[in-house]
Amino acid sequence: MLQLQDHSLRPVATAHLAQTMSLLSLSNEELKDKVMEELAKNPALELLDEIVCPNCHAKLTGRRPCPRCSSATGDQDSVVFISAREAIGRNGKPPLEDDAEGLEPVAPESLAIHVLQQLAPELDPAERPLAAYVLSSLDEEGFLAEAPAFIARATRCSLAQVERVLSLISHCDPPGLATAGPREALLAQLDLFPPDSGEAQLAAQVLQAGFESLASRDYETIARTLGARIAQVRKAAQFIQSNLNPFPARAYWGSGRSPKAVDSNVYHAPDILISQSLAGPMLVEIFSSFSGWLRVNPDFRKALPEADGDQSEAWKSHLERASLFVKCLQQRNNTMRRLMEQIVARQREFILEGDRKLSPMTRAELATRIGVHESTVSRAVANKGIALPDGRIIPLARFFDRSLSIRDRIKELVGQERKPLTDDEIASALSQDGVQIARRTVAKYRSIEGILPARLRKKRELPA
Repeated sequence: MLQLQDHSLRPVATAHLAQTMSLLSLSNEELKDKVMEELAKNPALELLDEIVCPNCHAKLTGRRPCPRCSSATGDQDSVVFISAREAIGRNGKPPLEDDAEGLEPVAPESLAIHVLQQLAPELDPAERPLAAYVLSSLDEEGFLAEAPAFIARATRCSLAQVERVLSLISHCDPPGLATAGPREALLAQLDLFPPDSGEAQLAAQVLQAGFESLASRDYETIARTLGARIAQVRKAAQFIQSNLNPFPARAYWGSGRSPKAVDSNVYHAPDILISQSLAGPMLVEIFSSFSGWLRVNPDFRKALPEADGDQSEAWKSHLERASLFVKCLQQRNNTMRRLMEQIVARQREFILEGDRKLSPMTRAELATRIGVHESTVSRAVANKGIALPDGRIIPLARFFDRSLSIRDRIKELVGQERKPLTDDEIASALSQDGVQIARRTVAKYRSIEGILPARLRKKRELPA
């Protein structure tokens, strides 16, 4: 009998878990759409204009958070609570109306503008529309999507003009843009090395004669083609890997992926707001995705006994679905609150002082602390943004970026360098500070931050 009872409850429990996980992975904007969709489909679900605190169910007035739930008791360092109000900015306005100066954008400016600012002194006024056309038509990796002859015809320019502008763009920062593909991008970057650089000259020969073989590390074929020793080819391959980037746009966007991977909602519509007063504790407000009180319609439940036949079954289904949706939404809120309590306790210094103070933390570790599966934490973190006390709005996932502190150190070292530091020198400097990191990892983090290799930084600084 007991086994039969457990078996009958299993589908309900499974449905509850599945829907909770589904809601947990949504951002506030996506969750709002989901709630509106459920309201439209289910007559047993209703949204009252009356604003009630999700925690203590006290009635609230205006757009202020619940005074009871947002107040500290005892010597609390932080107060984490679910807010009944929708996302706002630092000045109490909707996010997009707020002062955007402190927002952390996807990139400091568009790639096209970044390059055009460098090109401006070298372009004739008639060439500027051509350059803008080329930059706006690059693909996600920074390569030409159209042949130069097509560009010339589309812009009514001569082929010589197009080739000149393409050459100028390919030697800007990041170098290699507006080329036909990875090999051409690498060759354009080699042009920035000193003409007497033997390593760069050999790397250019390897790219010209054996690019396909290089990808498969078939150094013997390349050596035979060039009449060189295998050791020389291997050294050239290492030089290419350490100093060049076959996908030039990635150096600018910094993530190693295309800019499409970034969700603009993360940066302009925070799901969570952290504020810090001079005298009080840190307040962590987890915004609601909608304004009002979502509940199962009591009148619909009272009318159920009056229904008959098929209508009764349909109404029962509506009530069950409405009740499940409200419970899953409450469970989502509870998980988000417990998650943020742990994050804020662990990352207080990072929140108040910046990237250098980030404490290494994994999703698995946090899952153990709050007693859930690691996948639950991953869903709770995904697609959500958090507004920090200094005004920055960052992805919630950044709290788990173990490389952030090291990357901040690398940026500082490069910013203070008198002469360009190689990756080995940066690794050595970090080692002196107690950070053990391989040269290859330094190169990876440098690329993520959009910092050029030492040789290219040196070449770029020569005109100044």
